[in-house]
Amino acid sequence: MTFDWWVNGILDLTVWQKVVATLILTQITIASVTLYLHRHSAHNSLDLHPVISHFFRFWIWLTSAQNTKEWTAIHRKHHAKCETEEDPHSPVVKGLKTVFFKGAELYKIEAENEETLKRYGQRTPSDWIENHIYTPHKMMGVFIMLAFDVAMFGVVGITIWAIQMVWIPIFAAGVINGVGHTYGYRNFECKDAARNVVPWAFLIGGEELHNNHHTYPNSAKLSVKPWEFDIGWFWIQLLSFFGLAKARHVAPKAKQSYQKSELDNDSLMAIVHNRFYILSQYHKTVTIPVLKQQKASMQKQEKALFRRAKKLLVREENLVKTTEQKHIDIMLDNNQMIRHIYEKSRELQAIWKNHPGSRFQEKLNALSEWCKQAEKSGITSLEDFAASLKHYSLSPVRA
Repeated sequence: MTFDWWVNGILDLTVWQKVVATLILTQITIASVTLYLHRHSAHNSLDLHPVISHFFRFWIWLTSAQNTKEWTAIHRKHHAKCETEEDPHSPVVKGLKTVFFKGAELYKIEAENEETLKRYGQRTPSDWIENHIYTPHKMMGVFIMLAFDVAMFGVVGITIWAIQMVWIPIFAAGVINGVGHTYGYRNFECKDAARNVVPWAFLIGGEELHNNHHTYPNSAKLSVKPWEFDIGWFWIQLLSFFGLAKARHVAPKAKQSYQKSELDNDSLMAIVHNRFYILSQYHKTVTIPVLKQQKASMQKQEKALFRRAKKLLVREENLVKTTEQKHIDIMLDNNQMIRHIYEKSRELQAIWKNHPGSRFQEKLNALSEWCKQAEKSGITSLEDFAASLKHYSLSPVRA
């Protein structure tokens, strides 16, 4: 009887039931990280009921030996110093191989930096249980989890426990921090190299939508396109239904009011608040159509140059390397129309990018002048885009 208990555990599950149980346990861990550590603690975009908040904190202690202050501080520093030498885990600086295979080690090194914890770890739990149990006895939780898994699932519980222990280091530290800054697609040209790994973000709690997150870091919802799915947002909605959570911020939404025919304060506010979306629309409706049109009339040698430079023309300026800039310059020197739309893109960004502290009226005047020049460019797609800016208006943000 004792031997049977050791082999099968108290629950005495079948092999497939144990597989399902493992997936459930790991998904609770992922939910704890994305909802509690990430969206609630690090970015303050989500309010959680104290009971739910503490359950997640307790579960993270059991399954990762992490505490809230360290994780929050390191993540906030990542955003503040992204893709620089001070970034705790940038694959752009440290290399993908290093971040993917040594992500957990990079975390531990930064967690020992008292300056990081002091500067970026504010507004995190500092109660009795944090100071007397969770922080000083980090490994106690994972051993309690080991004992629980063995008791529930028998000897195979050791394997289940091992999977739980590597889930965050591999998927969060490796895939999100590494692959999420190297491979994937970009909805928005934010200042860093963050990418959406896949649009169906359910394996790692929605964190796969990394470009969306770095564009709108204070949004509790990580999906922005109709076809994208953020399972973390699904859990938030479910918890909200029972009064256990409330989203504080989501990505801004712009609407177009076709009754408007002139740029005004409302237009400027909508454009500035939705600047990443506006820029993506510029590339979609102006840059890409012009590039396709110009490619059709290019000679064979020019097309070879075009293939090397076309993706660079829409890339965030900070991410363009010196060697890549040379390809851009050659392309612009050889085609005046492409040069014109490229320069107009930079001028549009400069309105909100280079002078963030300028007066509101100055920004509005600059935008009005930009539209006037664009509408006289003789480039149909650019003229249409400039005209469309007059229709933008702020829309109430709804979760």
